Amino acid sequence: MAKRDYYDVLGLDRNATTDQIKKAYRKLALDYHPDRNPGDATAEEKFKEATEAYEVLRDSEKRSLYDQYGHAGVSGRPGAEGFGFGAEFDLSDALRAFMRDFGGFGFGDLFGGTGRTRTRTRQRQGNDLQVKVKLTLEEVAAGVEKQIKVNSLVACAACKGSGASPGSTASVCDVCGGTGQIKHVQRSLFGQFVNVTECHRCDGQGKVVQDPCGECRGTGTVRGSEKISVKIPAGVASGNYITIQGGGDAGERGGPKGNLYVIIEELPHSLFERHGNDILMDLPLTISQLALGTKIEVPTLAGKVLLKVPSGTPSHKIFRLKNKGIPRLHSYGVGDQMVRVVAWVPDKLSKHEKDLFQELEKSLGERVPRPGER
Repeated sequence: MAKRDYYDVLGLDRNATTDQIKKAYRKLALDYHPDRNPGDATAEEKFKEATEAYEVLRDSEKRSLYDQYGHAGVSGRPGAEGFGFGAEFDLSDALRAFMRDFGGFGFGDLFGGTGRTRTRTRQRQGNDLQVKVKLTLEEVAAGVEKQIKVNSLVACAACKGSGASPGSTASVCDVCGGTGQIKHVQRSLFGQFVNVTECHRCDGQGKVVQDPCGECRGTGTVRGSEKISVKIPAGVASGNYITIQGGGDAGERGGPKGNLYVIIEELPHSLFERHGNDILMDLPLTISQLALGTKIEVPTLAGKVLLKVPSGTPSHKIFRLKNKGIPRLHSYGVGDQMVRVVAWVPDKLSKHEKDLFQELEKSLGERVPRPGER
């Protein structure tokens, strides 16, 4: 089912302030939070939907991408071109986002219920990484598959990423009892509030390595590298990026990998200037070619084509070659190539050439229009 517009989800217009976004989300989150609606799948989906919308619109960079490209601008799939916001947004992600910004109340206590809590240990996700890929204009126009070497943290082979020395295992944390969380109960005139924080002993993982691996010193990761193949579609531009989910650093002790962001950098071209999906080139011609007309081969990104220049063509006139530019990204159609003819004037003349130009000046001098004339 197609995703709803994030502004519609939160009931806001596109000019909403950060405070308005936060206030609208908090109201929806309180209404649909799973602890207040146990077993209600519809409420759970609405909670996830509202949180996903909030996570995009609260972030100025993601919001700008969403305003410009819609859902495609903030979605990403493994091995596919995306713009940075994960395609999989589950309930645990939504709950973590709500706890982060709104204090982590136990909703059973807050609303006078049973005080039901979730036991949810957290594996530490690896860091996201960035890598730049330089493309020629020809590669941009055609699309290309690139092999990229990524230096990153990988799972330790000695302990298979567990962090424990071979033959040993991690033990349940004696502080949090394996939940990864510590609950602090506070009573006041307004009722009982529960604040849940990450366990300081196990860093929220629920387990502690007593006998750490000698190779990775208990982290479960070591420095390494790998080659990743990335398909880059035609029509990208500098600043676009592709999200490779799971292409970043490995997480500690078996935690999930971070993401890899492949950032496009377009190299300057010796002949063409890019203007959106169109390209422009200058074509030097002699004065006689402009005056008499000519047919001349001109280069394009896909080979040479014949250009007819009619007689009497003024310098700096632009000719358009249809569909010889850059394909439109994620769309149909191709831009055009603009050919700007420019009068070429020699900086040195032989005596014979000077005589010819002087003779031509005598013939044409009186015909040159004055300023304002045509």
